[in-house]
Amino acid sequence: MESSSLSLCLLFLTLCPADGFMYYVLDRCVFNSSDLNDIEYINSYIYNRKEYARFSSRVGYYVGYTEYGVKNAEYWNKDSSLMSVRRAQKETYCKHNIDNWYKAILSKSVSPTAKVHSVTPSGGHHPSMLVCSVYDFYPKTIKVSWLRDQEEVSSDVTSTAEMEDGDWYYQIHSHLEYTPRSGEKISCKVEHASLKEPLITDWDPSMPESEKNKLAIGASGLSLGLVLSLAGFIYYRRKAQGRILVPSS
Repeated sequence: MESSSLSLCLLFLTLCPADGFMYYVLDRCVFNSSDLNDIEYINSYIYNRKEYARFSSRVGYYVGYTEYGVKNAEYWNKDSSLMSVRRAQKETYCKHNIDNWYKAILSKSVSPTAKVHSVTPSGGHHPSMLVCSVYDFYPKTIKVSWLRDQEEVSSDVTSTAEMEDGDWYYQIHSHLEYTPRSGEKISCKVEHASLKEPLITDWDPSMPESEKNKLAIGASGLSLGLVLSLAGFIYYRRKAQGRILVPSS
């Protein structure tokens, strides 16, 4: 699966009073893997949200983006000891931290859960639509497809992008517009790095999702009513057995 570019940052801030100025230095490691050739170290100087000078390990020296930045870049590039440190940061700073990230986090994976349900699209040309919702997976890259009688469906399929949950997990939703046919079997197929084999979730057309929810709520209410009735009957019997009957005069 295609790997995405990641970034590890170290930020140094210099804050000034209100209506003043802000200056900061940003160290970044941009990488696609822990291989040294896939890592770029970047050292940026920013003033009032505008980057004025940068060192990149891919270039090997400082480049200025403003008149002030060009003068600083020329000065820094002549400092052999400073340039030796900057050129070594790709391995000493980036490689060291990226290796730790891969061991602790980036090499890990969490398998997804999938749910298939039907919805009725408004103003659509198809009688109904199936939605395959896939939750709580990591890493981000995933493939969701539809099967009709074990054959992959290529038309009338749309999908959202992978959406961040904000807790390292992702979710995605795939939609299939369809015209029901008697006896057919429709399934959602999920492929992910955490799975040894694809996750197949079949759609159960026996009852619409809304009707299933109504039935479940009704059954729960009936069960609760029976329990309360039985408890009341037992309480009444025990109270009746404990009474002493006094004959009337």
